[in-house]
Amino acid sequence: MSDETENPPDISSAVAISAPERHPTPEVGAMAGAVPVGTPRQPDSFMESLLGGFEGAVLEDSHGQEVLRLEREQLADFALAAKEAGFEVCSDITAVDWLRHRRVRFELVINLLSQQHHRRLRVLVPIPADDPTVSSVVAVWPGAAFAERETYDMYGIVFEGNPDLTRILMPDEWEGFPLRKDFDTGAVPVQFKDSHKVT
Repeated sequence: MSDETENPPDISSAVAISAPERHPTPEVGAMAGAVPVGTPRQPDSFMESLLGGFEGAVLEDSHGQEVLRLEREQLADFALAAKEAGFEVCSDITAVDWLRHRRVRFELVINLLSQQHHRRLRVLVPIPADDPTVSSVVAVWPGAAFAERETYDMYGIVFEGNPDLTRILMPDEWEGFPLRKDFDTGAVPVQFKDSHKVT
């Protein structure tokens, strides 16, 4: 019998470990099944200058990262302002389907990077299910075209102004959007000709 079995490691100290204090205590909205949101964050001079013309924009902290909530009508103008302020890179665009958890079903997630200012910004934009459209940011960050296509392909969010908004992962003739929570996963029968036959 090994020493480890005879003398199991003491894990009592691991029980006392807690998350760093900078992680926010999330607040859950009144809606049944609501999900946590970040805690308000006081903007520094850089963010104050960037957000000056965007009424209603909310800056939050999520595990130490700056998160900005915008209305979708503000996205096109904000993209231009962010690029001019030094966010040279749009590193990713995706979405979240909050079906049955939020009143506005979809949330667009845009991750920006400023190399000159050494900072990141996550931009969240609510997208209603009955009109899943939003302005494309390809004119500002051309590389975003592929991420917009993937988000369209998986969630059905239409990016107005994208020059080639076609499927990128699924076949062109595919029906539906696989990452929507109400998409039927179904089943595909597969038969391997050399597989073992059970008798």
